[in-house]
Amino acid sequence: MPYEPRWPDSHGEQTDVLPVVRPEPEPGPGRTPKRSFRTAGLIAGGVFGLLVAVYGIDLLISQGSVPRGVTVAGVDVGGMGRDAAEQELRGKIEPRLTRPLAVTAGEYQGTLSPTLAGLKLDWPQTLDQAGEQPLNPFTRLSSFFSSREVGVVSHSDDAKLTAALETLRGQVYRDPVEGTVKFDGVQPVAVPPKAGQKLDVAGATAAVVEKWASGETLALPVTGTPVRTTAEGVQAALDGFARPAVSGPLVVKGEGKNATVKPEAIAAAITFEPADGGGLTPKIDNAKIAEAAGPQLKSTEKEGKDATIVFEGGKPAVDPSTDGRTIDWDPSLKPLPDVLKKTDGREVPAIYKDSPAKVTTDQANQLGVKEVVGEFTTQKFAADSGVNIRVVAQKVNGAIVKPGETFSLNGFTGPRGTAQGYVEAGVIKDGAPGREVGGGISQFATTLYNASYFAGLKDAGHKEHSYYISRYPAAREATVFQNPNGSSVIDLKFTNDSPTGIAIQTIWTPSSITVKLWGTKRYTVESIEGAQTNQSDPPTKPGPAENCHASNGAPGFTTSNTRVLKDAATGREVSRSTRTVHYNPQPKIVCGEAP
Repeated sequence: MPYEPRWPDSHGEQTDVLPVVRPEPEPGPGRTPKRSFRTAGLIAGGVFGLLVAVYGIDLLISQGSVPRGVTVAGVDVGGMGRDAAEQELRGKIEPRLTRPLAVTAGEYQGTLSPTLAGLKLDWPQTLDQAGEQPLNPFTRLSSFFSSREVGVVSHSDDAKLTAALETLRGQVYRDPVEGTVKFDGVQPVAVPPKAGQKLDVAGATAAVVEKWASGETLALPVTGTPVRTTAEGVQAALDGFARPAVSGPLVVKGEGKNATVKPEAIAAAITFEPADGGGLTPKIDNAKIAEAAGPQLKSTEKEGKDATIVFEGGKPAVDPSTDGRTIDWDPSLKPLPDVLKKTDGREVPAIYKDSPAKVTTDQANQLGVKEVVGEFTTQKFAADSGVNIRVVAQKVNGAIVKPGETFSLNGFTGPRGTAQGYVEAGVIKDGAPGREVGGGISQFATTLYNASYFAGLKDAGHKEHSYYISRYPAAREATVFQNPNGSSVIDLKFTNDSPTGIAIQTIWTPSSITVKLWGTKRYTVESIEGAQTNQSDPPTKPGPAENCHASNGAPGFTTSNTRVLKDAATGREVSRSTRTVHYNPQPKIVCGEAP
């Protein structure tokens, strides 16, 4: 039987025998010491307990505070109480709220007034937006090491903000600039293209409301306006056309003589337009090239002249026509786009064309201009009015109106200003005497109208004076008027409805103007004046403070005129027409005091 050790029995007395400690068995594979587990557990429990204690303490002391790590418009208010946070925000942010807000919009740099834009901060809602301290322990722990920008809550006066941004939009707006080539003298210069821009008002509104209180320059959104050209296309036009175009003179070869167009004149005639693909198309103003070359080739041309009617010894005669031969500039200069690309062989031949007279000698002789068919004379005009009447009479004298054509006094004379020899003279304006350049022309118009009236020609449009002028026949007179630029406002027109031509003869004296119409007589004309009805007394009107001319005025009335046309050969009545006219009362002008 194997030996078994025995432990001495204890009877409550101390013995010298030590207890035998049995060694722990060596840990084998897959075994963990029990003491290591217990130690790790104790440490983990301690740490957890500590964290729970810290979390509890942090939870107690941070109740009602702004979460840690929170910034508002760049101001750190994390962990502060709401009142302290609001005070901090007001102290840091309010000073900037009334200062101009720096803004950029594309290439624009400027400012926006928060006050004028109606912008305000809502402090309570801003802090509400930050929220409360989180309960999640991990979130609370991470807030010690991070920050979170929550921004501000703004309110705006929509009308004021819209008005402010509309003003800003006008400053931001920039038209697109197409690339081109310009000439500085004879030096071609590339102008690079530049896209346009306009403010994105909707996007700018959102950006301003969201970020205006940040204190930083605010970038507002813009939309671009594209251009068709590119910098490469502009450079290609400069190198491929502009530089060679002005590299030397251009020669225009005429018949027996040449003209030289200098580079300066060539440069003045060239412009560029955008082309597909980003390039430029050169445009040449042929008129400017012709202006430079034309005088040098004038001797190679022959100026034409229409046949006209002249009056010799009181009778009409034909001044013969002359056919012309002139340079036809457009086809002559058609090769220029190719010629100007070269630096040598820079010449084009002048192409000539025959220019027949519009009214030939034979046509003038066949017009049937042989006798006076209508004439009229008016008298009594002031010296300055007489100057204008003489100038317009000289212009109209000899004019031919072919069968079926309509004569327009304004159209025939063109502008009647000082450049054409007209002077300032008396007129009736707003019922009162006044002065204008060309005053008195209406007397010539009345004289011409009556000559056409008695010639039996068709009225193609005229207008009587607003106020009756006693030296003219009532309801048988006319006025004309032009704008300062020469455009027609009130015109006198008549149509030659006869089978033969009409020639206009004018005879001016210092006290009278006579107009005779020559042709082939068709009618005798009777004029029947109507009675004056609906008379009205003239009102009284104060004259101007300066240069006032008192007048007694004149009553207004309605009257008529009837024209009876009778066949010149048989005396039989051909037609009868009546025109009714109302004249306004001409005010009585009082000077020096109100009526």
